[in-house]
Amino acid sequence: MEDENALDLKTVLHRCRVEEGVRFDLADHPTRIAEIAGIDKAAGKHMLRHGVKRLSALQELLYANGTWSLLLVFQAMDAGGKDGMIKHVMSGVNPQGVTVTSFKQPGPVELAHDYLWRVHLAAPSSGRIGIFNRSHYEEVLVTRVHPELLVQQKIPAPLRDGAIWEERYRDIRHFEHYLSRQGTVVLKFFLNLSKEEQRKRFLRRIDQDEKHWKFSVSDAREREHWDAYRNAYREAIGNTAQPSAPWFVIPADRKWMARLLVMETIIAALEGLKLSIPDPAPDIVRDMAAVRRELEAQAPKAKHA
Repeated sequence: MEDENALDLKTVLHRCRVEEGVRFDLADHPTRIAEIAGIDKAAGKHMLRHGVKRLSALQELLYANGTWSLLLVFQAMDAGGKDGMIKHVMSGVNPQGVTVTSFKQPGPVELAHDYLWRVHLAAPSSGRIGIFNRSHYEEVLVTRVHPELLVQQKIPAPLRDGAIWEERYRDIRHFEHYLSRQGTVVLKFFLNLSKEEQRKRFLRRIDQDEKHWKFSVSDAREREHWDAYRNAYREAIGNTAQPSAPWFVIPADRKWMARLLVMETIIAALEGLKLSIPDPAPDIVRDMAAVRRELEAQAPKAKHA
């Protein structure tokens, strides 16, 4: 994609979308796009600010209708920009209608349940947006690169054979399809970062005092498994992309461009629901009329000179 002439935004968004993974190859998706026709960094940031307002209005409609819900799944290599993505893209929405769940290493209670248990608990209820910062996909990513973690999950030894990954892909497909049939729009984003850009971001975390809190030695050490993680992502995306729960492989080396692409994808999905302010029930209309009369009768009387 980098070697082509500038593509328009709609074409780039289309190429990011993966909903049938039979021929999916992560190598076909760049980590950096040279440019999008008519959109430079300044224009992209302006569009992002405008998009925040559009998203806020759409979220209000989602909340008011109380039927559909939206689940946003963010996955990336370490330093891929998930936290910043959530912060900037969702900066204008009403916090009352959004829940962000960061899935850390499971604790004793979580390990005593199946791996989808805590994920289903965090799924968004009707009218709300749920955001997963990492997700159930860690169970076919980290555990695939480090299969010794399966022992901690109390899975019987006969069930920890080579078929476990195909079984988990099937479980995830069924789980996400089930959510979609209950009115949850599922959008999954892989922030596609290059190894060189990751190296630069780790160095910035070391060099800049205000970024020290983000630095993790273990994250840096995981670079040793870069190829294994890329292969795990290729397998996970290829085996779980479906029309009811598509993946979007977002070029993430440029943060502003990645945020714009994610923003436009979310807006398009919500606009596709064609929501409008719901009409009040007849009894509510009657009650409003009665309350109006009462409030108008309470108006202070005008004083005569």
